[in-house]
Amino acid sequence: MLRGSGVAVLSGLVLVSALTPAARADGGVSVGGCADQYFCVHVDIPAEPGGGGDPKPGNSGGGKGNDVAGIGSTGCSIRLLEPQPPADSALWEGHTPGDGAVYVNPCINKGPGTGTTDTIGLAFWSQAPPAAAVDPAVLAQRAVDSMLLAGPTVASPRPEGRYTVGVPMWLWVTPSPTTWGPNQASASAGGITVTATAKVSSITWSMGDGSRVTCSGPGTAYSAARGMSPSPDCGHRYRNASAGQHGSVYKGTATTTWVIDWAGGGQSGQLTEVRDTPFTVSVGELQVVGQ
Repeated sequence: MLRGSGVAVLSGLVLVSALTPAARADGGVSVGGCADQYFCVHVDIPAEPGGGGDPKPGNSGGGKGNDVAGIGSTGCSIRLLEPQPPADSALWEGHTPGDGAVYVNPCINKGPGTGTTDTIGLAFWSQAPPAAAVDPAVLAQRAVDSMLLAGPTVASPRPEGRYTVGVPMWLWVTPSPTTWGPNQASASAGGITVTATAKVSSITWSMGDGSRVTCSGPGTAYSAARGMSPSPDCGHRYRNASAGQHGSVYKGTATTTWVIDWAGGGQSGQLTEVRDTPFTVSVGELQVVGQ
């Protein structure tokens, strides 16, 4: 864990393969403190440029410091261990100083040059600077971008329609994979594939008269058999005519909120995206004929 605003201290536990860690009752491995099965590695890493607060993993800030060339923009910055450990350190894994180097991985990934799974701050030997680690969250966003999610296709209100004050208006959209979901896409890099599935969780109608209507579904299409009944799931009533509005119409917006679940690279998460579509409504007064 990185701490402090001046010099950050990264503490990692490195398992010595020749020794056996203590087992726990739940089947895990006990790493409490620095038992004789582990080395405690303390690495001084300069804080991110800009100071203040805890540096966030994956935010390299464009600094050079100990970053391995080409690493730092993907969310996992593997760094050269500085200073390098003494020649008799087990971290060299039988190699000598100058034969490769020892690096430290502040992320949770498969450690290059080792056959073990990394823990936070694991130091390891590698013959050449390891390739940049891939952040599954970055791949998830890339998958979402490839979906080309769009704003809702507004079916009602219709721009050519003429609506009446006080009469129930039915609101609905025409669903499709890109405007409502579900939509699925994958992105791959560095041997990792992340799959994301997106679907709309709600739609909010800003009606142009100061009212907002939030619905969980796309709405129900109106039919003449429904008469003057209100929509069973998504509707609105205008209280005033639109004659006093610019262009004599209410200008509204339908906004969908997308929830995207993703998984891959041993991780999972959820993203949220919003898309909107403008619409106009012409609303008049009820005309009474005769007495």
